[in-house]
Amino acid sequence: MIEFLLNQTLTRETDLDPNTTLLHYLRRHQGRCGTKEGCASGDCGACTVVLAEAEGETLRYRSVNACLTFVTALHGKQLISVEDLKHHGQLHSVQQAMVDCHGSQCGFCTPGFVMSLFCLQKNSTHYQRQQAQQALAGNLCRCTGYRPIIDAAQQACENREADDFDRQQRHTVQRLRQIAPASELSAAGKRCLLPQSVDRLATLYQQYPQARLLAGGSDLALEVTQRHQDLPLMIAIGQIAALRQVERGERLRIGAAATLSEIYPLLMDYHPAFGELLQRFAAQQIRNQGTLGGNLANASPIGDAAPLLLALDAALLLRHGTQQRELPLRDFFLAYRQTALQPGEFIDSILLPAQAPRDFRAWKVSKRLEDDISAVCGAFNLTIEQGMVRAAYVAYGGMAATPKRASACEQALVGQSWDRTTMERATQALIQDFTPLSDFRASSAYRMLVAQNLLRRYFIALTAPQTAIEVVCHE
Repeated sequence: MIEFLLNQTLTRETDLDPNTTLLHYLRRHQGRCGTKEGCASGDCGACTVVLAEAEGETLRYRSVNACLTFVTALHGKQLISVEDLKHHGQLHSVQQAMVDCHGSQCGFCTPGFVMSLFCLQKNSTHYQRQQAQQALAGNLCRCTGYRPIIDAAQQACENREADDFDRQQRHTVQRLRQIAPASELSAAGKRCLLPQSVDRLATLYQQYPQARLLAGGSDLALEVTQRHQDLPLMIAIGQIAALRQVERGERLRIGAAATLSEIYPLLMDYHPAFGELLQRFAAQQIRNQGTLGGNLANASPIGDAAPLLLALDAALLLRHGTQQRELPLRDFFLAYRQTALQPGEFIDSILLPAQAPRDFRAWKVSKRLEDDISAVCGAFNLTIEQGMVRAAYVAYGGMAATPKRASACEQALVGQSWDRTTMERATQALIQDFTPLSDFRASSAYRMLVAQNLLRRYFIALTAPQTAIEVVCHE
């Protein structure tokens, strides 16, 4: 059974298929059709809803893609859809802002924009254009254009008024805290187990090594929404507090279930290049669900986190039953979508340097600046002393069947003077490291040229930091 608040209605579901997404739950089970299905893959934002979770004495609001979120994620939270915003016959201030600023034409995408604006308003004290753009980057509109919607964001944030959610916040927090932990949701021959501790997770995964681990689900849910497959047994890990913790000691230890939006402030402080790239990792809705552990365990060759962690020489803490082992990330990816994880073994946490190396840089090349998958992602970490390269970590995504260190390139750099001749020799060595494929994102030749140019860009960034190498306009 799962228990949650549907706006202010306490809702219990005892016989609900755990493969059900929030989108289908709202539309088919609750008759709430304001939430729209656009892409069923988390790319368009038409299905955006908001989850509120007790955090201290207040509520933390997160926008999520309903099409990629399984219903088990609702337990202990408040689900808010566009139908809940209107109060006593009056539009909510974010809805009114969309009307006043002419932010809607056909209206299909509008509910998703409204919910992203609602979440932005709840998480803002004043209007910041860049923050608004980040909040809305995962919502696509085909007819209105974004200027009036940005205007609506400005009006909503500058003219914020207390709403019914603010007035009921204390009561909502109390009701959420009264919800007891859940252990399982099952129906239609499918089960999702909800362990509350790492020890219980380890026991269950040993017992059911065929189960699929469910963290944010932003990739796993595609098997249901895009491939129309059933997931007969899942083990959810997002409710395990220990797996969401982050600790900084000799190394930075990030729990595998910590969401990307949760770790973003920390990475911006200690690994700025990582934090900056994280701003372009999918969209806010995905970052609110997706986890660093899940991004690695999926072993996608175009996962954005892996090249950066490889260049930082990160390691994984793995757990199998009561046993733990530490594995360098460079030994984790074996083949396309294959990892060194043994049956019943899972990622407990990710270990990386407590502070970013001085010359660590990373860049992502994609068709769109935001809310897009990489064609090539490159990460570079050289140790340069007295003009000589003493150590080199160069890693790429999108260039092979797995995220991969460029060993020939690294060998061409180490022990050499850090100059243009060495750099050009290293770019040619990349041809030995990779034979990239051609697909709808990029051709093989384009990928190789981009990978080489990213290394040249790194050289310029270190040797001529005053040179402008990137132009990004947020106006």
